[in-house]
Amino acid sequence: MQNILKNAKRLSLLKQNQTMPKYKRYLFQEVFDSQSKIIGVYGSRGVGKTTMLLQILGAFKLEASKKLYISCDHPIFKGVSLFDFVDEFVKRGGEFIVIDEIHEAEDFQAQLKSIYDFLEVKILFSGSSAIEITNPDFARRYSMYRMPIFSFREYLEITQGVALKAYNLESLLENHENIVYDVMAQLVDKKILKLYDEFIDVGVYPFYFEDKLKYVDRINETINTVLHKDLGRLFNIQADKIDTLKKLLLTVCVSEPLELSIDKLATTVGISKMTLYKYIDYLGKAELINHISHEAKRFKSIRKSDKLYLANTNLFSALCMNSAIGTVRETYFVSMLQSSHSLHYVDRGDFLVNEKFTFEVGGKNKTFKQIKDIPHSYLALDDIEIGMEGKVPLWLFGFLY
Repeated sequence: MQNILKNAKRLSLLKQNQTMPKYKRYLFQEVFDSQSKIIGVYGSRGVGKTTMLLQILGAFKLEASKKLYISCDHPIFKGVSLFDFVDEFVKRGGEFIVIDEIHEAEDFQAQLKSIYDFLEVKILFSGSSAIEITNPDFARRYSMYRMPIFSFREYLEITQGVALKAYNLESLLENHENIVYDVMAQLVDKKILKLYDEFIDVGVYPFYFEDKLKYVDRINETINTVLHKDLGRLFNIQADKIDTLKKLLLTVCVSEPLELSIDKLATTVGISKMTLYKYIDYLGKAELINHISHEAKRFKSIRKSDKLYLANTNLFSALCMNSAIGTVRETYFVSMLQSSHSLHYVDRGDFLVNEKFTFEVGGKNKTFKQIKDIPHSYLALDDIEIGMEGKVPLWLFGFLY
């Protein structure tokens, strides 16, 4: 174990000496300030978890010998007990360890629980989105933070070199006209719709800024890694079934959301309805799709098909060439709200948010006809820079985090 620790320290030094992006995501300070003994950051691959963990490790005021970075997917940790390794680190003066890709460690849940119970050490770990669900102890025992994709606000901060405020939904709806003026005043490039169009295609994942020409290739690599490595390992999915998951993703990409009845989708993909529900759940946990149910299902009073969306708009360019503009708009809206709001679709309008606000998503010529007389109803409109009263620019929903 001493030799493994020695090698781990060498690898940690190499990793920490790599050039880190200067931009810090909005979760950085909250996670850094947490007083919890064990802190978890989960999210889909490619959203910047490793970068933030290394930024926090570098900013943590502690002697270099007392802090360490490891990644459980490195070959030196194959067959190694995570508890025994951390125990060795603590015995030799270690106080703070960052554990990346913790779901790659064997029996990681039990190992982490033992560390929590018996060792005096601060741990910051990252893992697949799915681990947050697999064991309720994660929610109760540790401080868990979900890292979503870049918001449009974050994309603008990086590309425009400015600091922009985030707003809660209520404030955004009440003050959207003034907020637009505040945002536009800070932008170097005032063409907000051009910037929004860019974000629809690129920039959802931080690795876009590492190599823009290879961005779509990296998205495809990320999808394949999630399917083959994360889902395959966490849910023991056989290799031949991974192709079925990919086919399900492609079907969602080329279809209108409400066309996806379970019967039709199961037939298209070639699996049973029971298996389909299971696979939809897997892809949702992996943050490759968003699964939106009808609002009546809250009361189990009605049987309605569910809506399935790709997790973000950048996935369209990686999975399919042709996509309906209405589907892209709704996908953007859902992707910007789903991380911290409840979402259901409704018969009048498109979405019910937080069981209070009704939204109709569309182009600039969309009217209130479908949502007339519904309290707290709004139009989220594409192709407009600034709104008025109940008409809110669609791009502005990218300022919720």
